[in-house]
Amino acid sequence: MYIKPSRKRALATDQPLLHSDHSRPKTRREFIAQGFMTGAATLCGASVFSLFANPRQAAAALSPDLEDWKASCGIASAGAGKIPFICFDLAGGANIAGSNVLMGKSGGQFDFLSTAGYNKLGLPGTMLPNDPAFVNQEFGLAFHSDSGFLRGMQDSTSIAARGFINGAIIAARSENDTGNNPHNPMYGISKAGADGELLTLVGSQSSESGGNSMAPMSLINPQVRPTKIDRPSDVSGLVDVGDLTAILDQDDAVAVMESIQRISRKKLDNVDTKMTITRDDVVKDLVNCGYVKSADLTERFADPSSIDPSQDTDIVGGIFTEAQFNENSRLGREIRKTAAVMKLVQNGYAGAGTVTLGGYDYHTGERGTGEERDYLAGRCMGACLEYAHRTGTPLMLYVFSDGSVSSNGRLDES
Repeated sequence: MYIKPSRKRALATDQPLLHSDHSRPKTRREFIAQGFMTGAATLCGASVFSLFANPRQAAAALSPDLEDWKASCGIASAGAGKIPFICFDLAGGANIAGSNVLMGKSGGQFDFLSTAGYNKLGLPGTMLPNDPAFVNQEFGLAFHSDSGFLRGMQDSTSIAARGFINGAIIAARSENDTGNNPHNPMYGISKAGADGELLTLVGSQSSESGGNSMAPMSLINPQVRPTKIDRPSDVSGLVDVGDLTAILDQDDAVAVMESIQRISRKKLDNVDTKMTITRDDVVKDLVNCGYVKSADLTERFADPSSIDPSQDTDIVGGIFTEAQFNENSRLGREIRKTAAVMKLVQNGYAGAGTVTLGGYDYHTGERGTGEERDYLAGRCMGACLEYAHRTGTPLMLYVFSDGSVSSNGRLDES
């Protein structure tokens, strides 16, 4: 997109967007959209994560009598049997249709627009998708071969992973420069039955939706408000099984917790709370389930370091090099944020998650800045797809943005 012909140099990925045609950013949404914020904050809430790379391969089980209690205590199975769901919220108004993912008319992606139509989407007449040289379908979705998204996804995925991917593009209306677009679907995904063993929803922003764009008001359920996760330390810091495992080995610690549960249950059976039968059952179940969950926590998560995304060899040393993962730059921060959310969702400990990436409000007058940020988004999206392939679990990836873009047709040869 080209607004200011005077600018020639692209901004670095870390640099915020200073718009002369925008007022100074005042709200959280405006800071994110212009790239002044990347989502750094402290985790609010507590939960636990899988001790294993593949949580669907069960750990050594609790004793049979406690296993029978787990379902009744609301200790859900991984992902509640639903497909993991991750959203990418590109704050500011990302250029998705045309220059990245091809958009056509009612006949689909290859029902081509006119030359003038593609010009408005940022494609010059010499780079139209009716020339097969400018089309790439490696990901089961037609991308422009010069797409920043595509380049980033290619750098994060193996050829084997790309063979399992299919996709679609959906046209939707979006208001400019506002966080009030109801684009985030996570509450709807939860309502359809998605859940995690430990959390229902997670997001990289401490907002009602977990992202930048809001969730539809009719779907919001305060009981499953997203827990904020945006870095590996948020994940590893969630697990604390106390000092028992420092004194005993894991098997003995679990045996102690199981014994406590059985003793407490026997005592509760002999207690008359003087309440109605229904309330009496509720109180006893709450106390009993507390002990069951504690035993389950100790059995599965005695070693917090094993759930740290930075210790997952599929992520560090697999999808990303150690240097890339630990890089002190915006790319490194966004990689770590994405890794934290995908580790949680892909392993079935949350039903859905949102990753917000900021700075997708291209008002710099040249194409280089937007291309670099599109590449960053592609790297993060591709990481989720590759991780799904490596863990052998399916994934639904949904990418959306708030706002619109248009091109004035001026070429950028930089």
